[in-house]
Amino acid sequence: MACMTDKGIDITVFKGSPSGKIVASTTHKDSLKPDEVLLKITHAGLCGTDLHYKTSGIVLSHEGIGIVQQIGPEVTNFKIGDRAGWGYLHNSCGHCDECLSGNEIYCSERAMYGEADKDQGGFASHAIWKAGFLFHIPDEISSSEAAPLMCAGATVFNAMHLYGMIPTDRVGIIGVGGLGHLAIQFAAKMGCQVVVFSGTKGKENEAKKLGASEFYETKDMQALEIGAPLKHLFVTTSQQPDWNCYLNTLAPHAKIYPLTVSADALSLPYMQLVVNGITLQGSICPSRGTHVKMLRFAALHRIKPIIEEFPLTETGIEEAIRKLEDGEVRYRAVLVAENDIAGKSK
Repeated sequence: MACMTDKGIDITVFKGSPSGKIVASTTHKDSLKPDEVLLKITHAGLCGTDLHYKTSGIVLSHEGIGIVQQIGPEVTNFKIGDRAGWGYLHNSCGHCDECLSGNEIYCSERAMYGEADKDQGGFASHAIWKAGFLFHIPDEISSSEAAPLMCAGATVFNAMHLYGMIPTDRVGIIGVGGLGHLAIQFAAKMGCQVVVFSGTKGKENEAKKLGASEFYETKDMQALEIGAPLKHLFVTTSQQPDWNCYLNTLAPHAKIYPLTVSADALSLPYMQLVVNGITLQGSICPSRGTHVKMLRFAALHRIKPIIEEFPLTETGIEEAIRKLEDGEVRYRAVLVAENDIAGKSK
């Protein structure tokens, strides 16, 4: 809960700890600044990135959805009762070349999950953020479905939107999981021919229902034969693929997008990239303009994550983390506040 007194605002939060156990704590804010919004959190997504921070002592989750409870006097784009969400980015300087170009996600002074505002996150009763870094949630998207779009959906859409993918392209997606099942939907709705690779044969029917044109099982594969080559290849798995197999599926001038978080070195065959003009394109969560477009596109085309809900409690968070670590979540875990446990909030 949030306790508001003349001494400030106290917020219940759920942090990781050195042992990995989830611990309830309190974050104190002296007051609501003029450009800030106080949200009551109703839903929060669990992302693979959270697993990297579960022993660091920060408040977890960067896929938050809530209801506006209070606004600062300078806030004009939100009113009390609105639904709002936030993702990886909380703030930027506003005046550097990247910010002035609409690329504030690359601002050298950016405030991002895991690096800044460590006393706040989606796993909490409330949160206070700058209004300029919050997003209105379209009516067509439920709060439970919106939470994974704040990071997973935004990440795959950003790469597809910014780097030249067009409807006539043949697109490859490695993995049918938290990122992959959304990447299939976005690419299909953009009009692309979607070729899916997965180590699990049992995911073929689901991948095709989501929009895949072709499906290739890759468990124990020695080589890949897929017919026409790919112009774009999105890697959504936590483990690096067998690049020797996949590079042979790419057209000249194709692009590869590693979309997951890893501390491992990225190692690819050198000459195949050089002689075929292949681009290895880094990409992260989007800046705000692209994030808004993602939400509009998802609302228009009814793109929805496949989710499992858990209670937004210490026990619920630990259970969701356990299932994610064991590869049992299908496909995004969403933590739901107790008074919204049915997941019906708009």
